[in-house]
Amino acid sequence: MKRIYIASPYTKGDIGTNIRRQMDAFAELFNLGFLPFAPLLLHFQHIVHPLSYADCMRWDLGWLEMCDYVLRLEGESEGADIEVARARELGKPVFFTIEAMLLYLKANEKNEILN
Repeated sequence: MKRIYIASPYTKGDIGTNIRRQMDAFAELFNLGFLPFAPLLLHFQHIVHPLSYADCMRWDLGWLEMCDYVLRLEGESEGADIEVARARELGKPVFFTIEAMLLYLKANEKNEILN
C-alpha cells in the first residue's frame, strides 16, 4: 500500500475547517486503497499535551520521511510548504490533487490499486 502524507493548512483560516478538509482527503485516499497519514490529527494530542511548533514539525517531518508521496492541499501554510520542500529534498513526488496523483501512478507505477 502506498503511504500518502497529507500536507495542508492548520492555523491559517478556520482550524476546524482545515482539519475537516484533511480528514476528507484522508477518507478519499483510504477508500481508494492507500494508507494516508493525516498530521492534523496531532491537533487532538496537542489539546491534551501541548507541543511546541518545533516539536510538531519534528513529528510531522519524521512521518513524512516514511511516506511514499505527498498530497499538498490548497491554502497558505508555512508548515505545509516546509513539508513540501522536505519531500522534494528526499525525492518524493508531491501532488496538489488526488486526481493528479492517480494519473501519475497509473502512468508510472505498477500499483495493484490502479490496474
